[in-house]
Amino acid sequence: MERVAREVLRGLGSQRGELGILLVDDREIAALNERFLGRKGPTDVISFPMGEGIEGVPVLLGDVVISVEMAKRVAEERGLSLYEEVARLLVHGILHIFGYDHEGDEEASVMEGMEKRMMEDLKGKGLI
Repeated sequence: MERVAREVLRGLGSQRGELGILLVDDREIAALNERFLGRKGPTDVISFPMGEGIEGVPVLLGDVVISVEMAKRVAEERGLSLYEEVARLLVHGILHIFGYDHEGDEEASVMEGMEKRMMEDLKGKGLI
């Protein structure tokens, strides 16, 4: 996952920065989902972007929290490996940290296109 994250960050033009990746179960992500987003139940991925960095100090980009249990269910439904689905969720979470969203149709289209291109790039580089 570290190599996937590094490649995604490079693709977004971020050469420096610190990113936390947390792999949790449904129970833990449901608690985070309710506490921070006010939503009940588990979700697949939550991103927590951090603030701006200080000149000369590595930028704290944020944290991406992924439910491995949900990723496993989705991977089975889509005929993917667990690794591929977790990588997709990591890409999705990083895009959120960089300000991409999928609330409106236009925003969703842009974000989905970015996610698809990044996944294809990762596959082409043998990272997935």
